[in-house]
Amino acid sequence: MKILFLANRVPYPPYRGDKLKIFNLAKRLLGKHELYLLTFAQNEEDLTYKTELEKIFKEVHFVYLPKWKSALNCISGIWDTAPLQVLYFKSGVMKRELDHLLGMHKFDAIHVQHLRMSPYLSEKKNHARILDLPDAFSLYWERRKTVKRGLLTTIFENIEQKRVLAYEQILKEYNLSLVCSREDLEYLQKTHGVNNLRLLPNGVDMTTFTAGNHDYSHNKTLLFTGNMDYAPNVDAVVYFTASILPLIRQHCPDVQFIIAGQRPVPKVAELANDHVKVTGFIKDLAAMYNSASVVVAPLRFGAGTQNKVLEAMAMGIPVVCSNIGFGGLGITSGEGAFMQTDPQAFANTVIDLLSSESMRKQTGEAGMQVIKTKFDWDVVTQMLERYCKEVAGLS
Repeated sequence: MKILFLANRVPYPPYRGDKLKIFNLAKRLLGKHELYLLTFAQNEEDLTYKTELEKIFKEVHFVYLPKWKSALNCISGIWDTAPLQVLYFKSGVMKRELDHLLGMHKFDAIHVQHLRMSPYLSEKKNHARILDLPDAFSLYWERRKTVKRGLLTTIFENIEQKRVLAYEQILKEYNLSLVCSREDLEYLQKTHGVNNLRLLPNGVDMTTFTAGNHDYSHNKTLLFTGNMDYAPNVDAVVYFTASILPLIRQHCPDVQFIIAGQRPVPKVAELANDHVKVTGFIKDLAAMYNSASVVVAPLRFGAGTQNKVLEAMAMGIPVVCSNIGFGGLGITSGEGAFMQTDPQAFANTVIDLLSSESMRKQTGEAGMQVIKTKFDWDVVTQMLERYCKEVAGLS
C-alpha cells in the first residue's frame, strides 16, 4: 500500500507523545508499504531531521509554521468556533502542499494524526482517511475542570472544552476514527453517537524497554516520567509531593522521589530538595526506569493511556497510578499496576510495595505479560495495517 502520514509535529526524535507514536508505527510498516510524510516544522531544528526521516519515508515534506504565526492564528480566531488547538495549526500553505501531494500520488490510505489536523482531510471524501486521536479531548478538558485553577484559566478552559466538544463531530467525516483506550472510545460513542470508532492502543518499543532485567532488591526510589511542561504532569508531581509523598515518608523516611522529564517548568524545578530530584531531559529512559523501585503516576486529569505506565510495565517495574488512563489498560488493579485515587490509599499501596520484594516482583512480572500481548508496537502496527487495508477496500 501507499500510505500518507499527515502529522502535526515532526516525528523525530521519538522521545515522547505524538512524535513517538508516528515514528514507531512507520518504522514497523517500512519495507512492506510505501510511506510518505507531510508534517509541520515549528523551528529550524525540526528541519534538520529530514535525513533521518527519509530512512523510513520515501518522501518527507515540511510546512514551516513558526510558533509566532500559530499564536497569531489563535489571536485572530478568538471569535471563531473552532478550538484554539485546531486554529494553532491552521495554514493555507499546508492546504496547498496537501493538495499538491494528493494530485501527484494516489494513496491507498491517509493517516491523519490528531484532532488538530482533522480539518485538512475532513471534506476530501474521495480519499481513504483515518483520523487517529491520542485521546478524547473533550474528556480531557472535562476532567481538567475538576482541578482548582485561577479565574482566567478556568474561563479559558471552559470555553475550550465547549469548543472541543462541539468540534469532535468531525470524527464522523472520516472513514475510521481511532482512539487509544476503550474508556475514550466508549465516552465518544456515548457523547457523540460516533459509530466509526476503533481502538489503536499506544505502544511500547520492546527493544528499548526490555523486560526481565530489573533488580527487585532495591526499595528506596520512586519515579515519575514525562514532559514536565505538560499541564497534567506538572499538576501530578506538585500534588504528589504535597499530598502523598509526606504520607509515604512517615513509613519510609529514606525514600527518594525522582521527577525525570524534559523542559521542567519553574513550578516543577522548585520541588527539588534533599529527597526530591528533578533531572530534566533523560536520554536513556530505560536505565532510569531500572533505577526505580516503584513508578508513580498520580494524574488528576487527562485521557487516553499514559506512556509512563506502559513503559514501566514493559520493564517489569510495579506502578501505582490514578484512574486517569487506567481504564484503557484493560487490566485489574495489581496486574502490573495498582489504581488508587485517594491520597492515603495511594500512599499505602506504595508503602506495601516498598516493603515487599516479592510483591514488587509479582506485580512487575504480571505487567510485562500484559504489555507483551497487548501493547508491543509490533502488535499495534498490525492493527493499523488492518485498518488501512479496510479503508482502502483491500481487506
